Formats: sequence, structure tokens, C-alpha cells
Amino acid sequence: MKRLFAVIGLGRFGYSVAETLVQKGCEVLAIDSEESKIQAISDIATFAVQCDATDERALSAVSVQNVDIAVVSIGENIEASILIVQTLAEMGVKSIIAKAVTNTHGRILSNLGVSEVIYPERDAAIRLAHRIVSPKVLEYLELSPGYSVEEISVPDRFSGLTIEESKIREQHNLNVIGIKKQVKRMVKGRLMQEESFNFTPSRSDLIEKGDVLVMIGKEDDLDRFSGAE
Repeated sequence: MKRLFAVIGLGRFGYSVAETLVQKGCEVLAIDSEESKIQAISDIATFAVQCDATDERALSAVSVQNVDIAVVSIGENIEASILIVQTLAEMGVKSIIAKAVTNTHGRILSNLGVSEVIYPERDAAIRLAHRIVSPKVLEYLELSPGYSVEEISVPDRFSGLTIEESKIREQHNLNVIGIKKQVKRMVKGRLMQEESFNFTPSRSDLIEKGDVLVMIGKEDDLDRFSGAE
């Protein structure tokens, strides 16, 4: 049986969430007060409904209380966001994920019983700042305060070494959990460049110029490594 998700608020973020859930084989109840947004997603979502999500009767009419998870992606209108979350909680929705735009907004949502509060703009800003400060950092994901997973372009001095020879773990206190490589393949008579991903690298795997290392560890250690030449 497919899981049923409600996505309330169909701005760029909400639309992308709904679209990805459908691509993953889930059923999606998409809700927004604007007709144009409902029309835009009507060919994608399992159900697309125009209604005022702050109105409990309107939500009950479309059986929101039966969804497995509700995603409230209204952030800018903080009052509406809080009212919707409160209404969903009172209706007995099992799990609620909500977008917040400020720390205070997030704390209020948490106090209302939200399962997870997300800060898309803040998280995007943090990733951008990490890339600006450390140009070799291509992607960044915080695991917990002080620890993260980062994609880092191979510093020149590690090119041509195996993972064991690089002594990344011993000297930098970091673990390599994946290696991305650009490989050339012949496809229908044409030489094409594709990305391959080794998600179980061994200590004998070779690190080459142009590779991207997926690494986990303390942020301070990652920062020092990404600055190594």
C-alpha cells in the first residue's frame, strides 16, 4: 500500500517536495489556496485541492487526517503556518513536517508537536557559505553540531595515492565514505563522459585528480583538509 502525504503550500519548495514524492511512488494530496498553483500541479499530484488550510472543516472534507505525513511548506505567512500546524495536530495527523523562516517560528512549531522543523533558506545559505570559504567543498550536509558530510575536490597533493597511502584517516581524522569519478564510455559510437560513484571505497582504491571525495568527520578537520594543497 502506497504511503499518502499531504503537501500544504505549493510555492517552489512545496511543489518540489510534492513532485519528488510522486516520483518516489507515493500518493500526494497537494493543497493550496491559489487556483493557479493547483492547476500547475494537477497533472502531477494524486489529488490537488484548492482550499483554505487554516479551516479545519475544509481539511476534514479532503480527509487530511488520514495522511501518513503532512508537510507544511508555508513559511512566509507565519501566522497561517502556525494555525495550519495547530489544526493538523488537533485533527490527529500522525506526523507533521513544517518549514520555518526564523528560529522563533521554529520553536513555536516544535512546541505545537511538529515532528521535524526545516529551514530551507538557512540551510541553503550555510551550504553556500561553506563553498565560498572553501572552494574545494562542493556540497555540505550537517549531521549534528560540529560534524558534517562534505563533498571535496581532491587536493593536488593527494592525487595518485591510494586511500591507504593518503593517510587521510590517520592524519586528518576523516573517513572517506565515497569517491565520485568522471569516466569516459563509448555510447552508440560516441565517447561520453559520465559520473561514477564508488560508495564502498577500499583502502586500495586510487585517488586521482578530478575526483570528488565524500567525507565525514568534524567540521574543523574537514576545513583543514579542504584547504590542503
